[in-house]
Amino acid sequence: MAAKAKARTPATASARERRKLETVATTTRDDGESKFDRLIYERVRLGIMSALAVREEMSFNELKGLFDISDGNLGGHARKLEDAGYIACTKSFEDRRPRTAYRITEPGRSALNRYLDHVEAVIRATRG
Repeated sequence: MAAKAKARTPATASARERRKLETVATTTRDDGESKFDRLIYERVRLGIMSALAVREEMSFNELKGLFDISDGNLGGHARKLEDAGYIACTKSFEDRRPRTAYRITEPGRSALNRYLDHVEAVIRATRG
């Protein structure tokens, strides 16, 4: 009979493996600020933040078409990001029609970069 291989647990893992596990499991930086922002993690909100990081300003209709979601769904997600101070919303009229435009704020860009840094670290640790 072949001997069973002993499963490696965090306690028996090598120092390198422990560092990788800590990278994957860690959700805060040394200064206590969260690296994994649950507000940005949601698919539509991450999409909104990413689109606004690439393009300086996008209208409500452009974002709606990009993600193929309902007005209410987009409005709800945008409101959460706006309430957190991650995006700014300006309302105006264009040819007598209301126009809503969104821009990413500096705190929003910082939050997105922290989130992306964390995801990249997890990917590096996982791929080894």
